[in-house]
Amino acid sequence: MRYENIKSGILTILVLVSILLTWSLWTYQPKFDMLEENSNYVAGVTVSEKQEVQKIVKPDQVLFHIKGQHYGTNSSAELEKLMKDMGRWSIFDVRNYSDKVENIEELIHSSGNAEIIFPGEVPIELYRSVLTIEGKRVPSFNFNRILINVDNAEKENGILYFVSSENQQVYIGHISSANVNEFNREFYKNANRYPQYFAYKATDKHTLFLPEAETEMTAYKYLPVTLNSDEFKGALFNDPRFVQKSFVLPQSEEYTNDSSKLIINNDTNILSYVNPTAADNYLDSSYGLVKRSIDFVNEHGGWTDAFRYVSKSEYKQSVTFRLYSMEGYPVFNDRGLSEINEVWGKDEINRYVRPNISLDLVTETKKATLPSGHAVVEYLQKKKNFKPELLDKLILGYRMDRDSEEKKLILLEPAWFYLYDGNWEQITMENQGGLKYGLE
Repeated sequence: MRYENIKSGILTILVLVSILLTWSLWTYQPKFDMLEENSNYVAGVTVSEKQEVQKIVKPDQVLFHIKGQHYGTNSSAELEKLMKDMGRWSIFDVRNYSDKVENIEELIHSSGNAEIIFPGEVPIELYRSVLTIEGKRVPSFNFNRILINVDNAEKENGILYFVSSENQQVYIGHISSANVNEFNREFYKNANRYPQYFAYKATDKHTLFLPEAETEMTAYKYLPVTLNSDEFKGALFNDPRFVQKSFVLPQSEEYTNDSSKLIINNDTNILSYVNPTAADNYLDSSYGLVKRSIDFVNEHGGWTDAFRYVSKSEYKQSVTFRLYSMEGYPVFNDRGLSEINEVWGKDEINRYVRPNISLDLVTETKKATLPSGHAVVEYLQKKKNFKPELLDKLILGYRMDRDSEEKKLILLEPAWFYLYDGNWEQITMENQGGLKYGLE
């Protein structure tokens, strides 16, 4: 009898377990079904930190024109202080002033003006997050200079101008006289603390301002840090689970899905992402093009170094950001190591090219003395077939290159650069008479 009771108990337990398992199978819903329903799966990977507009779109020089004398600086610290002060102003009554200006060059370089220079054309809609511009119907325009006039005032208000030297347009705005007086006291009256510049008139309609004296700059040697390829894969593909990895060359990684390709060349340290399915032939506004380019890099925290906005092309639907040195000078490299380039389709990125390294660790610095603007102009004028009308810019900057002795290291060496006939060229070290180096 006892044996039968035990058998009955075991049978009952087995039946209950069977019922429980059957119920579990009926009610079970696999997690991958839920994930597959979401076709817009995003990994949420970020490579570095996001940046506000004022950190990416910023001026790279200010010039002060004072009774025939000119002073200027590229200092990042000085320009940040200046723009921070301007960010507290209220700018009002902004309107088109182009038809009232007979000569834009004369307006820009007139005595009493501070000329704040941006490397590229900036949409005013984008810069409303940096400057306080009053009014619901602010006109749409681009500018690459802001002029603050400390001499002339309209009754109780001061004047500033937004100028596009590229489009030959001028917009006027007003600020309080208190703002003008503060700017005059803090910056304009003390402009002689900055290096002195001279005017080089390339053509009747184009004047360049160059340093009178030699300029001392710092040369840097960096140990670069290679960025994580998997983080870019996770950030750039909608669903990285369906991305295949392969090695095309010994130093080249390739990531692909049905529509996009990411190639990371660890020899050249260039990352190239291509999405050929993005619709092209789409003309966006200047504001939309630059804003979504900044937003795109922000989405994956791609500001791994001090990159700044430098140019755009509505025709090509492209935007370029360039690396800048700690002091505020642009950095150039023939192979694209100092740039972030984006080309857009209608709703998606079409092409994204950038370095896959960051310059985090300085291993060595040296001081270098570069020749004056006079010496550089003299050199250019002696060049065979040189045409001043094709000279757009002439600036100090840095050449970025590999160390010839230790390939793992990156050098930033100061040099003169000029934008000529649409292309940036370097005045080589051999031709820069008077260049001197010394250990810091």
